[in-house]
Amino acid sequence: MKMFFFALLPLLLVSVSALASPIPPFEQRLPMDVVFKGGEKFQRLVKQAQRENWAVLPIGERTARVGKALLGTPYVNYTLEIHDHIESPSVNFQGLDCWTFYEVSLAFARMLRLKPGDYTPEGLLALVELERYRNGRCDGGYLSRMHFLEEVFADNETRKLSVNPTRDLGGEPIQREIREMTSAWKSYRYLRSNPSLLPEMGRIQEKVSALPVHHIPKDQVASIEKYIHTGDIIAITCRDSSAYTSHVGIAVRKADGTHFMHATSRRDKGRKVVLDCRISDYLKRSDDHFGIVIYRPLDLPATSQSFAAAR
Repeated sequence: MKMFFFALLPLLLVSVSALASPIPPFEQRLPMDVVFKGGEKFQRLVKQAQRENWAVLPIGERTARVGKALLGTPYVNYTLEIHDHIESPSVNFQGLDCWTFYEVSLAFARMLRLKPGDYTPEGLLALVELERYRNGRCDGGYLSRMHFLEEVFADNETRKLSVNPTRDLGGEPIQREIREMTSAWKSYRYLRSNPSLLPEMGRIQEKVSALPVHHIPKDQVASIEKYIHTGDIIAITCRDSSAYTSHVGIAVRKADGTHFMHATSRRDKGRKVVLDCRISDYLKRSDDHFGIVIYRPLDLPATSQSFAAAR
């Protein structure tokens, strides 16, 4: 009987480990040095998170801690355009734009709760995939990636990976005719290399245009800042009728209000990740800033079975 138990023990340990770590395997379609850049920075971030025990913090606080650790990272555009034809989840700690800044911060924060240790680039890439791709799956094609924040927010809420409190906080409906990807298609490597994707991209834009999007108008944001949580994702809506949003960042509660942490391309801010002023004050900087959408990510299910169901 003892021999049978000891023979079974490795299988039991593997089973327990799988339940404790529901991060799915990452399917590698391109070389790792293409899809993951900044390995040393990743390891430094892992050590800091373990040293300061970020894993015990609520999801929003964890996300903000990761974001703060990335302050000063250079702003770089088009870091997701990594191949002419093959689409893959990717992470670049050497350069972030506003979207990838929030995305990497959130994925890293989720990773800390899902595993007790042994954090890997593949694990982080799998969690970026969960957030970035329609239904949480990259199929190797460019159109499986969600290219509009409004679709990301709706898709992840449907999968119960987030909530959107915008409407409950007084948000008003807005409607746009999305055209960005088809009108500026030559700016995107994949679309330049594969113009045949444009008709389907046009259909995706029509679906995104029809989403029920609410935002809190600019002049009402100061009055609801106290209801925004640290770690909430704040998307800035714009007046442009061909797009819903123009920028995104992470909320950080401070004594004087809720501040905006984001990767900015502005030269007077250093073109880097910064912890900026209050969100309501940030909106006043530009006439194009129309309001905000609040997206509140949730921690992922605690078991591999429920995680698979969420995907």
